Amino acid sequence: MPISETVPLTVVQSVNRALDYIEVNLAGQLSLSLIAGAACVSPFHFQRMFRAVMGETPHAFVLRRRLENALGDISRGNRQPLTDIALCRGFSSLSDFSRNFRRHFGCSPRKLDLETCLAGRRHALDENLAGVSGLGGSAADQAQEFSVTLRDLPERTVQYLRVHRPFEEGSVQAAAMRLVAWARDAGVEHHQWLGYLWDQPRLASAADCRYDVAVEVTHGRHCGEIGVFRFPPMKVAEVVIRGGLALEMRAFGWLRDTWLPASGYLPTDLPAFEAWLGLPYAHGAEHFELACQIPIRVPTAPGGWDQ
Repeated sequence: MPISETVPLTVVQSVNRALDYIEVNLAGQLSLSLIAGAACVSPFHFQRMFRAVMGETPHAFVLRRRLENALGDISRGNRQPLTDIALCRGFSSLSDFSRNFRRHFGCSPRKLDLETCLAGRRHALDENLAGVSGLGGSAADQAQEFSVTLRDLPERTVQYLRVHRPFEEGSVQAAAMRLVAWARDAGVEHHQWLGYLWDQPRLASAADCRYDVAVEVTHGRHCGEIGVFRFPPMKVAEVVIRGGLALEMRAFGWLRDTWLPASGYLPTDLPAFEAWLGLPYAHGAEHFELACQIPIRVPTAPGGWDQ
């Protein structure tokens, strides 16, 4: 759900801190008291605050995110044992995972019709994107070939603005312009700009997706609605694009579905990034110049947050 205009800024700040804590610790122990502690409020007040902003309880949010990540593991088709997936995604046992999976997706993970499930989610995403400008793409965009560069990136701190329902027309651009105005005043306008989705649209409902527009900083500090987050060092596979949204979506799809399976690398739990070449939306809302980046790892390396 979108953040209500009536939700006090301090509530939004606290919930964003909690969301950041959850994402980093999603596979571990996540009690209400630990999450509320990250938000700097009591568990009693935190429950109400979280539901006011997110439209679901902390427990329901954590469970949904774990199930979506597990669905992502299953969708890779690498025959990873379900017990391994369950334990790696924070479930206490295979039976605990299977019970919650059945309740959420309507069938057990062993009986999942993966193609039908993902096709249904793609259709829902297409409906949400139907009115978004720049999605059609030009003939040049459709014909463009991709070239991959591998990069090792250091630990980075960002200041971010979080957008709920980012597929609503103009919502991300409006947030980006607010953050650009702040960055000018802070003297960091010409630092690296990033955009990233915490939820994969092919696995999650579009209404549940969260997008951060961010700028790299040396020393971050919470400032009103602007939060702070630290990313660990990472290796990324990168494709630079100059074109419309359709080209960007095709580049990310190609990286994930064509290049990655043949590369010998595995995806991590870190979000995929838009690394802007210059300021975000410098060329308007229908032409983007940016690097599409997916964090990757060798099979023997940790999954991302624990590097």
